[in-house]
Amino acid sequence: MKLLTYLLQVLPTRRDNVPPPPISPLEVTKVALRLKHQIEQVIPCEMEEEKITIPHSPIITKAVVETAKQAGGEEHKACVVYCLLVVKKWFRRQALLELWDAEMHDVRATAAEMIAKRIIEGEEDMAYLHEEVLLKRYSILIDGEASGPANAIERAVDLHALTVIGSSGYQKCISYLWRGWLVQDDEDPSRFVDYEEKTNTNYWIHLDPDRMRVPAYQNAVQIAMSLIFLALYTGAINTINPSGDLDVVEVILYIFTLGFVCDEISKFWKVGRWYIGFWNVFNSALYTLLSVSFVLRIIALSHDPHHPKRDHFNELSYNFLAFTAPMFWMRLLLYLDTFRFFGAMLVVLKVMMRESLIFFALLLVICVGFLQAFIGLDLADNSLEDTGFVIQAMLNAIMQSPEFDGFDKFAPPFGLVLYYIFTFVVMVILLNILIALYNSAYEDITEKAIDEFMCLYAQKTMQFVRAPDENVFIAPFNLIELFCLVLPFEWWLSDLQYARLNDIVMAVIYSPLLFITAFLETRQAHVVKANRHRGEEDDDTVEEWEQVLDQCDFEADGWDKKVQSSRPNVEFDATYLGVKMLQEELQEMKKLLLEIKKASGGGGWGSETLQSSRFDTMEESAERSQDVIGKGGE
Repeated sequence: MKLLTYLLQVLPTRRDNVPPPPISPLEVTKVALRLKHQIEQVIPCEMEEEKITIPHSPIITKAVVETAKQAGGEEHKACVVYCLLVVKKWFRRQALLELWDAEMHDVRATAAEMIAKRIIEGEEDMAYLHEEVLLKRYSILIDGEASGPANAIERAVDLHALTVIGSSGYQKCISYLWRGWLVQDDEDPSRFVDYEEKTNTNYWIHLDPDRMRVPAYQNAVQIAMSLIFLALYTGAINTINPSGDLDVVEVILYIFTLGFVCDEISKFWKVGRWYIGFWNVFNSALYTLLSVSFVLRIIALSHDPHHPKRDHFNELSYNFLAFTAPMFWMRLLLYLDTFRFFGAMLVVLKVMMRESLIFFALLLVICVGFLQAFIGLDLADNSLEDTGFVIQAMLNAIMQSPEFDGFDKFAPPFGLVLYYIFTFVVMVILLNILIALYNSAYEDITEKAIDEFMCLYAQKTMQFVRAPDENVFIAPFNLIELFCLVLPFEWWLSDLQYARLNDIVMAVIYSPLLFITAFLETRQAHVVKANRHRGEEDDDTVEEWEQVLDQCDFEADGWDKKVQSSRPNVEFDATYLGVKMLQEELQEMKKLLLEIKKASGGGGWGSETLQSSRFDTMEESAERSQDVIGKGGE
């Protein structure tokens, strides 16, 4: 136990101190409170969410967005998007606390997200948007203390803010992080800066082991290691050794398993309970079964050859190993979620699993109640004999294969009647509820499958960016770091020497991949230079409809004028435009009436009075019509 504690303490982690946020938490909190007050005034009552989310919303207008930008002033304007996400979290929390106004608070949370999206998409300076707005970390005050620093990218992923995540500026930032075009500053890890060698076409410059921090390269190594892990398992399970000896394939398989186990323990030790998720539990179950198989194999080897116990433990070890086959193949999905098909499918499965918790909660209560009833019937004759039979019959009913044989002799007629009721409740009511929940979850995800995939893609990227290790040693290479670098060298080498040693080891380990990535980055450098020469974005690509676009001048040939004269106004509907046009015409009529009134100076008193009275009546009628139409337009 002491050895395990020591190993956990010396696990590699960042040695640099995280600097304080660029803006004081108090000022950030004040900005968030200003935005919360603005949204409460903009949405004072319950309304349909569609009025907030439509492209040209009459609620989230340009004036509202511009006012939100001014919440931090010129000095703190970069934290407005982060504060809007904080406000979204506050309104969600308020919706849970004040159920009577939950719908209004949910709409306000949506409004905060829509304003954040409009600000992100309206920013033209991409460098400022990426480095200051989205990637700079801020904190707020909670109970008088500063919260953990986080940036808008992380906050949007944590809040599952699909609207913000789906914005163009956010996705461009994620794409740059994924490619390694935005990297953490070595001197200040809380800052992200442009990769300086992005336009360097020298091949050897890109042959840098530090580039293994790039999420795309880490993901490629993880997929490769997962495929090798699966190949090793396939070789081990298909080459059974009757003698019980460990062959080379099995030894490498268990070494890989040890590396994955150490990686899971390391991340859980650093992150805490927030690291626990579905895939972590799934992987832990797989590694536990493999560990049990290994322990049983060692126990078998402790006996003499051809000993019955050796054969027994050897067979039991292979049974555990074979039992994990489905889990090995399902584990591949964890590393294929960057592909759109697998990513959307994983989101659907995750939501279905979460929805099924309602079903299992109801099922547990019902099963406990009926089991107690069956046990009570079994105890009626002062003997407990049929408990196994009852449990098996109940499980068969849950799996939609009920067995009624035997219940006619079980406390007749109560046992058979009770089992009929249990079967009806489980198979007709509960299972249909589960199907309805799965159907609802599937429809909700497929309607916004693209946004869900982009959210999963952003979450995957941030997992690599948030990685606590300074040096990237992906399992099972983490065993090399732990036993060949950390334990023998880290405690006495200087930081500079230790970093140099890590770079050398990483260069050796990842050399096959580094040669490929250096070639790819060199090609990308040529593309980036060409794009900058044309005045385009770094990631711009010339599509087929853009190849001859420079030879077209729509203004010179009059085509643009024809298009502008015939294009519809999509910002307002036809009714509003018609009312607006009629209002302008009435305004012109009013001016014309006033001019006629002033110009009519001749004639007698009676005719002048009568004429003035008619003009006054027409003027008042025009004003009333204008007021009515104006209210209708509003």
